[in-house]
Amino acid sequence: MNAALAILAVTFAVAVALGLAARRGHVMNLEQWSVGGRAFGTVFVFLLMAGEIYTTFTFLGGSGWAYGKGGPALYILCYGAIAYSWSYFLLPIIWRYAREKKLVSQADFFVAKYDSNALGVLVALVSVAALVPYLVLQLKGLGIIVSEASYGRVPSTAAVWAGAGALTLYVIVSGVRGSAWTAALKDVMILGVALVLGIYLPFHYYGGYGAMFEAIDRAKPGFLTLPASGMSPSWFISTVLLTATGFYMWPQFFAGAYTAKREDVFRKNAVILPLYQLVILFVFFVGFAAILQVPGLEGADGDLSLFRIAEQTFSPATVGVIGAAGLLTALVPGSMILLTGATILAQNVYRPMASVASDRGVTLLARSLVGVIALASVWLTLRGGEAIVPLLLMGYNMVTQLFPALFFSLPERPMVSTAAAAAGILAGEATVAYLSLSGASVATLLPWAPQVVKDLNVGIVALIVNFAVLGVVGAITRAPRAPALAPGQSPER
Repeated sequence: MNAALAILAVTFAVAVALGLAARRGHVMNLEQWSVGGRAFGTVFVFLLMAGEIYTTFTFLGGSGWAYGKGGPALYILCYGAIAYSWSYFLLPIIWRYAREKKLVSQADFFVAKYDSNALGVLVALVSVAALVPYLVLQLKGLGIIVSEASYGRVPSTAAVWAGAGALTLYVIVSGVRGSAWTAALKDVMILGVALVLGIYLPFHYYGGYGAMFEAIDRAKPGFLTLPASGMSPSWFISTVLLTATGFYMWPQFFAGAYTAKREDVFRKNAVILPLYQLVILFVFFVGFAAILQVPGLEGADGDLSLFRIAEQTFSPATVGVIGAAGLLTALVPGSMILLTGATILAQNVYRPMASVASDRGVTLLARSLVGVIALASVWLTLRGGEAIVPLLLMGYNMVTQLFPALFFSLPERPMVSTAAAAAGILAGEATVAYLSLSGASVATLLPWAPQVVKDLNVGIVALIVNFAVLGVVGAITRAPRAPALAPGQSPER
């Protein structure tokens, strides 16, 4: 066993041990398992939120897009900062309502606000459908990281199976607490690795950042700017708006807000997290540094750029540390995705259909579903797939369609009817499905339109359709007259 493989193995074992130990002293009922008993302070909530931010998407996709796309990759840096600003106002509202109603999933919020279990089922199915490509992204990244960091000694397929098995084990045992404990280890490692690589490589190979960008511009003129068409300023702005809007629509982010014990936790984190977002800049520097040092990586292979330049530069032991940090960027968000998906299916799909469903029964089912979701995701991962960033953008297109219904539900009483909320979601998701399956873009749908319109992100098109349908249906129906009951309760008519 070489040094890199030994470091990977030790880190993997420590992460699993932390995840299992997190259960100690807690009885894992549904509330404790899924939202930590709503007892997390600023540090743990920060770790969970940051744990979901710094995923394999950041580690591989950020550097891969800097390597393959250049200037357009900077959208990744922008949307998070905007989303964190919104969280200062949005998350306290969600937290107060969730605490009052004892909600445990994102779909619970829609059930309670709109007094509709049917809407909860719709939101649950949308959420799980979006979570699957996100989990596939993590497992795909895990396979790449372990295979590359072990110098091919561990095949990516074996890494995917091992990672999925570990996630299943400690999520079933410890729930959200396991995710929080492993997030602490991950954040320390990823921060150190990103800063060291992002500073050392540009200076080692080019003598500094300015010299690096000058060399890239000479070799690939215009690569560092937004093109006039395609990934143009229009694409950039619409993509930033889409992803910032959809950021907290991810069900694991949404439910992660339920874990806090005080609402001021979110305001403190809203101040810190935009600064933490700057770490991504150093990941970009790694991808930019690799452009002229490891040329020739095309398409999805651009995601390999970080490890290819690391292997060329550092000893196996250092590559092992880099791989260990990358390993944790898959395990932490992967665990939250599994936990969230299983909770949603049990709480918001099974419970409404069961004549009698106790909390204990729902909890047991949720924990059982963790393995089912993991197996399905492994199967999809091993079938192949796209590069890291397109997988995430596909998921964003789906979850963002929940935003209009959420936005109009934020007042004490929803501003639109249940029918309008459901119609908007269905119209938006149908548009996303059509555009994704047909491969259509705004340019192919509207070939006569000006370039600024043709370059819009297709997810924005679906969101516009969503708002339009919601508005029309809302105009001919009326909003609920009273706030809804907590999930699982029968409405009194």
